[in-house]
Amino acid sequence: MRRAFFPLLACTLLGLFFILDLATGSVTIPPHDVWAVLTGGEASVASWKTILLIFRLPKALAAIAAGMGLAVSGLMMQTLFRNPLAGPSILGISAGASLGVAMVVLGSGLGLHSAGLISGMGLAGNLSLVVAATLGAMLVLVVILLAARRVENVMTLLIVGLLGGFALNAVVSVLIHFSRPEMTQAYMAWSFGSFANVTWDELKIFLPVVLLGTLIACTFGKALNVLLFGETYARSMGVNFILIRIAIITLTAVLAGTVTAWCGPVGFIGIAVPHLARALLGSADHRFLLPATAVMGGVVALAADILAQMPGFETVLPLNAVTALIGSPVIIWFILRRRMVM
Repeated sequence: MRRAFFPLLACTLLGLFFILDLATGSVTIPPHDVWAVLTGGEASVASWKTILLIFRLPKALAAIAAGMGLAVSGLMMQTLFRNPLAGPSILGISAGASLGVAMVVLGSGLGLHSAGLISGMGLAGNLSLVVAATLGAMLVLVVILLAARRVENVMTLLIVGLLGGFALNAVVSVLIHFSRPEMTQAYMAWSFGSFANVTWDELKIFLPVVLLGTLIACTFGKALNVLLFGETYARSMGVNFILIRIAIITLTAVLAGTVTAWCGPVGFIGIAVPHLARALLGSADHRFLLPATAVMGGVVALAADILAQMPGFETVLPLNAVTALIGSPVIIWFILRRRMVM
């Protein structure tokens, strides 16, 4: 029953939060004016159209894409490692992507301003950051996968991922210590997380990469269902375990790396949203769970962006702080619910 009503609920929430994200901020714009601008009309105040089209619309689109990419990455990690607490931020994948970005930015001497790490680099700089973040994320995934072959306990593997993330963050701290103040300021501003750094020019790369990666991931439903029962069962069912594992690692690295490069190391979406989608959908079938998780990832990312903008105020909160406030209760609820079931 819930599976039948979920698409309508998810799409309604996505549309509602999309309009709210465009309407709220330091300047509140009535929803009917937002709709008028989106449909090609004019707003009641001329400056509102500029605010919507130049600043808020690309930010909202980036939030939807980033939420989808991170949520789907988290779901694939949880299935691949059969660990309900796995995710890009928990397993150190985001830390690996951050290290890749730090090595490019802090070691390059580029003259960037703190308000936008990506926007001052041009196309070549954008691609270099994405490649560096993807390689960093992929390196961490490969190391964790190798550790998973020697460590059977999922909690031990989780601890290995956490410690690896701490080690990578320590390397970043060393790079920051030896960098110029303006480079350090730019990197620190990026590390707080923000969807506002993605402009229309960056969206031409960001949206196709993340949306295509998410779409490809949604075709892995049958394979992920088989992986839930382990490697031996997957081989007995004729699934090429090595090939699907390489595909999952590559997709996760590209999605997490791309989102991290542009939006910063956004946490908790990847680990919390899959559990939220399972609860709302009432199913663990990845053929339905993957698209459901993607849509809910966009909804949660929009909700976090709305809260970060502090509607009615000029203050903008760090995005990572808001996603932690949203994601932590979901994870705590899941752990407590699992203990009660056991």
